[in-house]
Amino acid sequence: QVQVVESGGGLVQAGGSLRLSCAASGIIFGINNMGWYRQAPGKQRELVAAITKGGSPNYADSVKGRFTISRDNAKNTVYLQMNSLKPEDTAVYYCNTQVGMNYYWGQGTQVTVSS
Repeated sequence: QVQVVESGGGLVQAGGSLRLSCAASGIIFGINNMGWYRQAPGKQRELVAAITKGGSPNYADSVKGRFTISRDNAKNTVYLQMNSLKPEDTAVYYCNTQVGMNYYWGQGTQVTVSS
């Protein structure tokens, strides 16, 4: 059974940095796309950044130049380096992993940015 576990969230002041990690386990075949989404209170879940198996990234306009997504295929892990954080980045951040035609979500990790 596939498990996806995020870590690295927390409370940080505006302008600070955090690094999120997401590890997928229980996978027999290769992982395709991996991505980070976020959901703020009262808002819909939105894509933050995604990365293909080959390492090509894609970012939401709101985080371009501040966030960097990367992955380690040998460890089935994806990372999100978040710099210059803003209060509007406050949300629960979810990892999504594509295995074949199936998508798996983690439980989410809270990121809170104080002004």
